[in-house]
Amino acid sequence: MSKKPKKDQKASKEARTSSKQEASTPVSAPEAVGPTEPTLEAVPAPRMKEREYQKALRPLHAELVALQDWVKDTGAKVVVVFEGRDTAGKGGAIKAITERVTPRVFRVVALSAPTEREKSQMYIQRYVEHFPAAGEVVIFDRSWYNRAGVERVMGFCTPEQTERFLALTPAVEKAMVDSGITLIKYWLEVSPQEQTKRLQSRINDPRKTWKLTDMDLKSYTRWYDYGRARDAMIEATNSEWAPWHIAVTDDKKRGRLNIITHLLTQIPYVAPAAREVKLPRRQARGAYVEPDLSGLRIPVIY
Repeated sequence: MSKKPKKDQKASKEARTSSKQEASTPVSAPEAVGPTEPTLEAVPAPRMKEREYQKALRPLHAELVALQDWVKDTGAKVVVVFEGRDTAGKGGAIKAITERVTPRVFRVVALSAPTEREKSQMYIQRYVEHFPAAGEVVIFDRSWYNRAGVERVMGFCTPEQTERFLALTPAVEKAMVDSGITLIKYWLEVSPQEQTKRLQSRINDPRKTWKLTDMDLKSYTRWYDYGRARDAMIEATNSEWAPWHIAVTDDKKRGRLNIITHLLTQIPYVAPAAREVKLPRRQARGAYVEPDLSGLRIPVIY
């Protein structure tokens, strides 16, 4: 049997070595094919614990109280708009903002479906009457942007009406800002997986069933229609005087903290100097006798 030339032996050895290396190298899975939902946060942080959340929220509440005092003292006028998909956490974010301030300064507006009379008015008319006077912050839980979102997607207005709305809105908001209103607009973004989880929770939790409507279920099937509507809305109305701010809210607690922190940077408030307060002495009892009101007390269950 004849021997292989040295050159052939060397080539054969290199081929065997190459084969072993290829066999030992892990093969990566092929990339997924098909549409994927873009995310605004590449590596989300772990869900925030309640204790950590409350610790971070406390100083932010103190700053919101300082903002409130500044708004009252200066006569400032502020409008905050909250928009987003169903279950994105608009109500929870608004509650976190308002739970330590007075409703006489921070006023929440959440309008129901328009009446027949309101439908005959100029579209934005029913919103204008809720705009702030001096010393007020008005928060819209959904706003005139319904026309660019749910009304467009669910067919409550014509395409022509939506296009006209998108064309006119920047000028209307410019007039608001020119009148002295600080206008801040938030879009709350939630992933499709998280939206499914939250809607399922509304179905199963009797404390949340009031949040679930037939419209929510219909809207759930139109995820990409809402995505297209959002994109068109932001493109048409993201102006220098009234830009959009997007908050990722898959983790509701982190989302609320991020929104409040950002909101505080959008208003040039100055915290008032702390004043020293001392409780005065109460008046003397004198001849006053406490009556027996035990028969009027509610039952003590807890």
